[in-house]
Amino acid sequence: MKMKAVNFMVAAASLIVVFSNFMNVAQAFEGMDVIHVAGKVLCQDCTQGWNEWVDGAKPIKGSIVSLTCLDERRRVMYYGSDLTDEAGKFDLITNTTCYGKTIKPQNCFLRLVSSPDPVCNIATDFAGGKSGIKLHRPTVIYRDLLKYVLGTFYYTTPMCDEPDTNDDDNLESDDEGKGNNY
Repeated sequence: MKMKAVNFMVAAASLIVVFSNFMNVAQAFEGMDVIHVAGKVLCQDCTQGWNEWVDGAKPIKGSIVSLTCLDERRRVMYYGSDLTDEAGKFDLITNTTCYGKTIKPQNCFLRLVSSPDPVCNIATDFAGGKSGIKLHRPTVIYRDLLKYVLGTFYYTTPMCDEPDTNDDDNLESDDEGKGNNY
């Protein structure tokens, strides 16, 4: 019986700690004027050997990433973009208010937009770059700095791109007597 009471006390203490940490993050965010979103964009070439493919990704200078934030009704309330530097890094900075409304980072997502590289310009979904990744937890909260550091996003070459074979929208209908030949 004592063991159950101890387990209950540990669980209750854990919930209190988690809730208080959540409240500290929420309170810390309220005092911030800007949000930083940082990361890196690299080119990964699948035609290379295993070691070069894994460790040999090259930064893409001038690649564009975008941050889109939605309001409570799921309408776009902010859209911004940033270019990567020579090291493939970006640091997108936005105000926490837009047209008098407060931007909630949990309603924002970042995605790849374009690559200036003529060979390495196919967006991949490694780390969510192609479909977009939501901002969940800030990486840094310090004084007046609220920063989300995201994983590395990748582009690849057309040779490495897998074709989408699940596109049923372009199939002809059987209404006209034309069957699909598979």
